[in-house]
Amino acid sequence: MTAPAHPDFSTQTDERGAALALLPVAATLDYYALPEWLQSPPLVQFAPQLIGYLGFVLWASHNRSILKRVGLQASHWPRGVKLGTVTGLLLGCLNSLVILYLAPALGSDITFLKETPHARVPVLIMVPWFITGIALLVELNFRGFVLGRLATLEATMWPDGFLRRLAPLALLTSTLVFAFDPFMVATFRDLHWIAVWDGLVWGLLWRLTGNLYVTIVAHAVEVIVVYSAVRLVLMS
Repeated sequence: MTAPAHPDFSTQTDERGAALALLPVAATLDYYALPEWLQSPPLVQFAPQLIGYLGFVLWASHNRSILKRVGLQASHWPRGVKLGTVTGLLLGCLNSLVILYLAPALGSDITFLKETPHARVPVLIMVPWFITGIALLVELNFRGFVLGRLATLEATMWPDGFLRRLAPLALLTSTLVFAFDPFMVATFRDLHWIAVWDGLVWGLLWRLTGNLYVTIVAHAVEVIVVYSAVRLVLMS
């Protein structure tokens, strides 16, 4: 039985531009330092993600074996679909219960979900095409680029072993940047906290399997489950 493939745990000596992953982290922190009136424009809210995608492109243009480094080898696809589907279904069911039952029981008004940008997109476009496209881009950015490159920077702190594979500081940082992404917070309000455990689960899976298809599929399946459940309850 062969061991699972893991991410390319390279260091700065054989990877160029890993520090570019600090740009979206800094942009997220800078956003919350802005005065409130400057935080409102959608372009400002989306700026950290745009900076992340720009950093990804710059990083990719200066390195080789990009698909391997982010965990998108073709051979990873079958296992990624299986594990990602199971993970997505479990998280989707859990988060649907949290949103539809626990949050209202704690006094949260979730009717604003009927007015989010996602709710305005026609269902046949949203499921599965738009959701899958979002999952692909978000996972490339937050897991493949931000988590992966921060883990590269962190690798020099640990000897070979579990901590180097896990990259706990990179995992925590990328999770918080994901959960407190300005667009996420503005769109989902207090429910953005759900992204903390989502980010931890997806990030942990990626670090332990080296398979970004797992997180892409898990992200897409989870959002499809949650979107369908919320739409069924709130818009029926």
